[in-house]
Amino acid sequence: MKPPIRLERIFLMMIRKHPFFAFFFAFLTCLLLSANKGLAQAPAPAPGEARLSLSEVVERLTERNAARAAALAGYRSRRTYRLDYKGIPSNMHAELVVDLKYSAPATEEFKVVSQTGSKWLGDLVLKRLLESDRESHDDKNRDAVQITSRNYNFTMLDSQGSAEGCSYVLGVEPKIPSKFLFRGRIWVDDKDFAVCRIEAEPAKNPSFWIKKTEIHHAFAKVGDFWLPAENTSVSHIRFDGNATLTIKYGAYEIESAHALNMHSPEP
Repeated sequence: MKPPIRLERIFLMMIRKHPFFAFFFAFLTCLLLSANKGLAQAPAPAPGEARLSLSEVVERLTERNAARAAALAGYRSRRTYRLDYKGIPSNMHAELVVDLKYSAPATEEFKVVSQTGSKWLGDLVLKRLLESDRESHDDKNRDAVQITSRNYNFTMLDSQGSAEGCSYVLGVEPKIPSKFLFRGRIWVDDKDFAVCRIEAEPAKNPSFWIKKTEIHHAFAKVGDFWLPAENTSVSHIRFDGNATLTIKYGAYEIESAHALNMHSPEP
């Protein structure tokens, strides 16, 4: 009688043959964590200011994102990565808590604080996310993931004023089906002109084994800066199952920031 095959061995064979887990979650980190670094405060519009056109919103978003990235020189934060898989061959869970130190323009230092759940799943998937995040800051990748007219076509879906402030809703369609881009909707703050919310799906399916992926990304204002607050990405697996990645961003400590050089074109 053959000895039973351990669950870890079965799943490891699946990952090696169809490595969608490591690839997909690394892709999400490249896309969403690097594209919105350093979102800082901009001057508020005058009372009664007319709503801006699509081109004006995109122009301000692009200009101020560049200025914000230059202004934020360094910060610290704690992140919690949680991966939950439900399906074949069995339900699994892994969690990783890390301390991050960011130094402009492209340096991230991670220190693992704790690791729970499936160790091998945490090592194969979650720890690879950290490496992928570092890679997304390379010069060759940074420009390719920015939310700009160079990478996306935009449409205005809604521009009504609201108490929450994130009242410009733009449809985004990638100009090329790159694995680093997405299609969906973004919410832009009408005072700071920073992305405060994203609902999207990958522009290019990272694997045949993934039927559909839903990305929900939220940002929060930290002092004069908008920074990632929470990311939830749900993948529906073709051979029955769901994989949910949740990234929660703890309190930020801004260590260094330069003076902002903002230019606000008249509408």
